[in-house]
Amino acid sequence: MTSSESADDRAAPPQGHDPVLLRETIDLLAPSASGIWVDCTTGRGGHALAIAQRLNSTGQLLCLDTDPRNLEFARHRLSSSPDRIRFFHANFAELQTVLQAAGESQVDGVLADLGISTNQLFDPGYGLSFSQTMPLDMRLDPGLSRSASDLVNHLREEDLADVLYNLAQERFSRRIAKKIVEARRISPIVTTGQLAELVRSAIGHRGGAPQKIDPATRTFLALRMAVNQEMQNLEALLKIAPTLLKPGGRLVVISFQSTEDRLVKQAFRSLESGGDYQLLTKKPLCPTAGEIAANPRSRSAKLRAIKRLTA
Repeated sequence: MTSSESADDRAAPPQGHDPVLLRETIDLLAPSASGIWVDCTTGRGGHALAIAQRLNSTGQLLCLDTDPRNLEFARHRLSSSPDRIRFFHANFAELQTVLQAAGESQVDGVLADLGISTNQLFDPGYGLSFSQTMPLDMRLDPGLSRSASDLVNHLREEDLADVLYNLAQERFSRRIAKKIVEARRISPIVTTGQLAELVRSAIGHRGGAPQKIDPATRTFLALRMAVNQEMQNLEALLKIAPTLLKPGGRLVVISFQSTEDRLVKQAFRSLESGGDYQLLTKKPLCPTAGEIAANPRSRSAKLRAIKRLTA
């Protein structure tokens, strides 16, 4: 999965997404043929396919995703192994509930790729991109109650600024929030194009070297994370997933934002300090120059993994 967009990113690949750090992920997850494995961010099924290809008739793969559209795509992509793969429309914060529904109490490994899929950026139905004007939505699960438009048009100025700063470290958060509130008094902000132009005008041209990312990038990132409650769900996953691993079981997490990676790093270090888990990555693994050249959206990916030692 991926996290952001920029002018140099190429068009969507044939499957709608290239799995990030695929070789490194499989090496660290180390899926055995007869184990029980969970891809709790299945997306378009790239990582899941690599896991499924390693299973025998007794192995099992549980595929979760909060986006029912991508989950259906993955279901068709992985249809050659219907007896070994089960699909669940669920957020990974609901992992324990999913395992109960699957009749399992513990698993051999869990994978979580915290980015969004490339196809979600290109599809106007998600309302995630400022590269073209589309409805300002950002809900990966259409069943969620609040869209980005709801937040932008109804949050208090102070609360909106806090969202931008806390989730995406946007240092112009106060200025952007003020600009948004002034604009919405005149008319609601309902498209990604409207919002992007407001953010750009609030920040203005800062001179110096050309900017590497669009000024609207951090605002869009923060709103997406707020709409989909990404940090709250990640905290829940990091709390429950390690307890659901069998001895020797592994948890692999790919993050794309500094706030996410910091949370994963702290959680894994805390687990290791207790003596029941072992860090498999002292430092996060990152994409090679070759992978970044082939898939620019992978550039900010960081992979961390941990193994359970005892029951």
